Amino acid sequence: MDEKEFLRTVAERTGLSRQEAADLTWATLETLTHRLSPGEAKDLITELPEGLAEAVRRGTKDHIERFGLHDSVRRVAERTMLKEEEADRGVRTVLAVLREAISEKEFNDLMSQRHVGRATAAAARTLRVRRGGTARWVTPANRWYLAAAMA
Repeated sequence: MDEKEFLRTVAERTGLSRQEAADLTWATLETLTHRLSPGEAKDLITELPEGLAEAVRRGTKDHIERFGLHDSVRRVAERTMLKEEEADRGVRTVLAVLREAISEKEFNDLMSQRHVGRATAAAARTLRVRRGGTARWVTPANRWYLAAAMA
């Protein structure tokens, strides 16, 4: 998926203008990247079109920040001047479109990276989720995405 298609999809699904969708997408990717290791950010960059990859580069830090969905939404809302409710829908939409735009392996790596430090016992539990007619196993690391994308 190229950048234009990615942004058009976000705009269509959120009801935002193209510019608002672009701002939302950049803010979401930069915020997401704050939670990634530099290596995982680099892997994500290789799967994104150049404009979106630049958002990941800008968000890359030398350390991983730890914060949850609510803080992610708050940060995106502050950066985009959207209401938290709009930012919440927008973040969920960007993550859903990102899931469609990159490989399943990279997306799973990306989501598992977001929960570094979770109890090992939790990693043993999985959920089976039906999305688009396909059953997928979702690990605890992917639950944040699952909660966001399916809400």
